[in-house]
Amino acid sequence: MKKHSRRLLILIVGLILALFSAAFTYSIAIQSAELDNPTGAALFFQTTATPQAEDRSEVGSTDGIVVLGGVIALIVIIPIFLRRNEWMRP
Repeated sequence: MKKHSRRLLILIVGLILALFSAAFTYSIAIQSAELDNPTGAALFFQTTATPQAEDRSEVGSTDGIVVLGGVIALIVIIPIFLRRNEWMRP
């Protein structure tokens, strides 16, 4: 029974994650203001251009990637070193 409940729980959590992922991926098309209000009031709504974001990264800089790789390596290696004595027992 315990084996089936785990599989069912994993299946339910996976379906919930898939539904939330699909919900955030697809969006409803927004109607323009001209279709909602054909009286001409849409002429008062003006949009401004969004300024371009400045890119502060340096070309060829991999400092963040190297640090993240080191953290991942530590997450893998530290438990191996802590449990190696248990694994070496016959």
